[in-house]
Amino acid sequence: MQLLAGCFLHNNQAYAAYHILKGTQMAQSRYLFAISCFQMDLLHEAEAALCPPNEPGAEIPNGAAGHYLLGLIYRYTDRRRSAIQHFQQALSIDPLMWCAYEELCILGAAEDASSVFGEAAVLSIQKQYLHHRSENLQTLNDDLNSASARNNNSDDVRTRQLKHTQSNNLRDIPTNYQGTFNLGGAASQIVNGGSNISFYNTPSPVAAQNLQLSAIAPPPLCRNTQQNGSSINSLGADSCSRSTVNSIIQAPRRKFVDEGKLRKISGRLFSDSGPRRSSRLAGEAVANTNVNAANNGTTNSTKYLGGSKLNSITLRSMAVRKGQSFANENIDEGIQNEAFDDSCSNASLSVSSSSSSSGNRILEQGATKSVGGSLTNDAKIINGASEILGLLRILGEGYRLSCLFRCQDALDVYLKLPYKHYSTGWVLSQVGKVYFELVDYLEADRAFSLARHASPHNLEGMDVYSTVLYHLKEDMKLSYLAQELISTDRLAPQSWCAMGNCYSLQKDHETALKNFQRAVQLNPRFAYAHTLCGHEYVALEDFENGIQSYQSALRVDSRHYNSWYGLGMIYLRQEKLEFSEHHFRMAFQINPRSSVVMSYLGTSLHALKRSEDAMMMMEKAILADKKNPLPMYQKANILISLERFDEALQVLEELKEYAPRESSVYALMGKIYKRRYMHEKAMLNFGLALDLKPSAADVATIKAAIEKLHVPDDIEDNL
Repeated sequence: MQLLAGCFLHNNQAYAAYHILKGTQMAQSRYLFAISCFQMDLLHEAEAALCPPNEPGAEIPNGAAGHYLLGLIYRYTDRRRSAIQHFQQALSIDPLMWCAYEELCILGAAEDASSVFGEAAVLSIQKQYLHHRSENLQTLNDDLNSASARNNNSDDVRTRQLKHTQSNNLRDIPTNYQGTFNLGGAASQIVNGGSNISFYNTPSPVAAQNLQLSAIAPPPLCRNTQQNGSSINSLGADSCSRSTVNSIIQAPRRKFVDEGKLRKISGRLFSDSGPRRSSRLAGEAVANTNVNAANNGTTNSTKYLGGSKLNSITLRSMAVRKGQSFANENIDEGIQNEAFDDSCSNASLSVSSSSSSSGNRILEQGATKSVGGSLTNDAKIINGASEILGLLRILGEGYRLSCLFRCQDALDVYLKLPYKHYSTGWVLSQVGKVYFELVDYLEADRAFSLARHASPHNLEGMDVYSTVLYHLKEDMKLSYLAQELISTDRLAPQSWCAMGNCYSLQKDHETALKNFQRAVQLNPRFAYAHTLCGHEYVALEDFENGIQSYQSALRVDSRHYNSWYGLGMIYLRQEKLEFSEHHFRMAFQINPRSSVVMSYLGTSLHALKRSEDAMMMMEKAILADKKNPLPMYQKANILISLERFDEALQVLEELKEYAPRESSVYALMGKIYKRRYMHEKAMLNFGLALDLKPSAADVATIKAAIEKLHVPDDIEDNL
């Protein structure tokens, strides 16, 4: 059921996995069920699967991954503190779980990367590695001991089975195999007197009962030792062929096969591959003699001579099951389908080896290989972990700083990366996002272009890149990008965000809104798509739906400051000044370095008649980004309201250097000159403002000011 549910989840059919696993109690099943619930947005059911309400102290299934999933559930159900705890728990269990650190950065709760991926993490990985290796050793020893116990308990059964050899099968055995080998440099020895007579023992005792018993006495069981007492791999005509061992191993699953079919199979295999297979197995046996010689003469039958099948299955099962005793089960399943073929092709080859020696050989191949190999392996693990964590420290610190909107610091950290890492698509996308937050759209464009070149099919950050091109008014590049992304992946929200920005640049806000809504439909947890929907609703002056879109974005990511800013803009236009100030201040707390946010916060404070606070905020905004004309313009407005005309004119003269073609600057200067009764200069600036082709609303305002040029301000106010 778990396997089937996993297939459905990989096939994006979470609903099928949900119905298969509903009501299951096993830990892994509950974890898969929670994933299916999470993908179907059934967060409360997912939480109940991971944390059963009737078992408050139950362990979270699947370790670090389970804690990470539970952290996501808490995050999307607005339980920030619990989410942070589980993300931290996931990192403590698995220091290499980068996605948990990413979530902590997004929540603004990540610790310094040097402490998260520091020496403590290296020690944790080393401890886990040693613990995992010891678990593997213990599991393998348990498996081999249990196999040995089964073999010892079934000696009588084996003896009875050996007596059921068929004389008819003897003619199927090749006679060109002499059974002599050079074992580890020792003198050649003919086991069992050099007899070339072997036997084929069918695993079907029912069929054997109807056949005439062989008159040949079975050779001794696998207890052959040299005269000095040291054990060897006995090769040749021996009673312990793999068919006998397989029949013991597979006793609970024995299949009954027709005797005639077995004879056909054995004849075909012997004629095709017997000598070649025997020679290869003999070579593998030679390599294992020294290991067997250290076991003081205690030998038991092994499952496979070379151990390659046992090694691959056992180690694979231990890697997948993480130390659980599933090795025998996997070996049984792997051998069952090959039992007849392998025993037929090696019927003239018998093996004598102890379970402990087999275990030592496997452990040497998988972990130690030599006396100094263990130390070398451990040192490699520690060095490798240190190198990986050293890289993660740089990447993590850069990502953490960018999530805290400490953009220049993040750029400095990313520059510490080696060139081969800095020039990857992911890092360049992060650099592009940082430049975007710095309102340096030209550098952001360059970084994203390099990211596209390094990784053409990576969609990371392409939604932000499309917004960069929107601000640069690069309609051709934006159109090309949108088409490329759609052709790459039509089901990615980034593709439809780019398409929406393309239409928004063309002032087709309704079509742009449909594209952004498609992005939301594809991924309801994509906060930026909700925000872009809100921007289009505002452009269409549908403020109610705009508020809903911004709030949806904040439900996904409460630190998405663009949505707080969007809500503040709506309330400012609706003259709900207290609401506006609150939302701008929330955006400012998240991103205290944004010149745009500070400018509008100052504007709302000025509208609330808090001119001094507004002036301080504008000064901060100007210092944050001297190229941004908005705070200087708003500062001039505040100075005019305070009737500090000379200071206002000075600010506007400075502003003209940064924005020489901004009509609103000249219109405001004309207003100042009008109030100071300098009509000629006022008329000159109003004319310059009209020449710069302002919007229709601004044109109407400027023309109205020209018509009332000679009307005193107090009378104009009464009008």
